[in-house]
Amino acid sequence: MPSVELDQPVPDFEASATGDQTIRLADLRGKNVVIYFYPKDNTPGCTTEGQDFRDRMKEFAELDTEIFGVSRDGLKAHENFRAKHEFPFHLISDKDETLCKLFDVIKPKKLYGKEYLGIERSTFLIDAKGVLRKAWRGVKVKGHVSEVLEATEAL
Repeated sequence: MPSVELDQPVPDFEASATGDQTIRLADLRGKNVVIYFYPKDNTPGCTTEGQDFRDRMKEFAELDTEIFGVSRDGLKAHENFRAKHEFPFHLISDKDETLCKLFDVIKPKKLYGKEYLGIERSTFLIDAKGVLRKAWRGVKVKGHVSEVLEATEAL
């Protein structure tokens, strides 16, 4: 499956999420969708990013925008992470990396001198017609959610 491109429709996908949900992009037509990829539940940057989205959720909701966080963690870890931080949005488990590959977010990373493949913190804004309008890659958490909100307002 080729990866997504700006100003092109995002291929429909189906993914398992918290709350025993199956998320289908096709079911979200008519709403804007923010999908943010993060490396791991309950790590400092990922927690802060989720909290930032949570704290601005009302503003996104007023713009008819759904938010989904995605990592390779399992649903049980996601349920705990979501409950602990009271995230009002669902987290998608992408253990088989289907969405990670579609959005091309698996990149070589280094930790303690060891190289491995991991999720590059990235966010994607899809408009109500299912077209990818904005992509942020290699995201720095501070101030990021405000940028996403501004881009959503501009749609």
